[in-house]
Amino acid sequence: MPSDERQERDAASWSPIDSHEWYAARNAVSALRDVLVAAGMERDFPYLRADVNAFGHGFIDLGRISPETAERLAGLVRRAVAMGCEVPCAERSFDLSAGSQERRDET
Repeated sequence: MPSDERQERDAASWSPIDSHEWYAARNAVSALRDVLVAAGMERDFPYLRADVNAFGHGFIDLGRISPETAERLAGLVRRAVAMGCEVPCAERSFDLSAGSQERRDET
């Protein structure tokens, strides 16, 4: 009969669902999924998923995509860069429109 008390978890019962890294990866996949749906590319990324590796680091698996999908994605990123879109990176962002990776201060 299960106990009502919360039991301590050991390394053998570790679950990625209990980690911040898992939720960060899952949230990033959700954001990317929404953009891919808006671009009409949801069927082009059938293996898109969030995961954590053996070290507990979260990552996004884009999976295998066709050459046509890669070209379309490259075109979308190229247009975003040409429009001067900034890409956030952790606590800083980089202005990719100038082709440099100089740090910009957040305000």
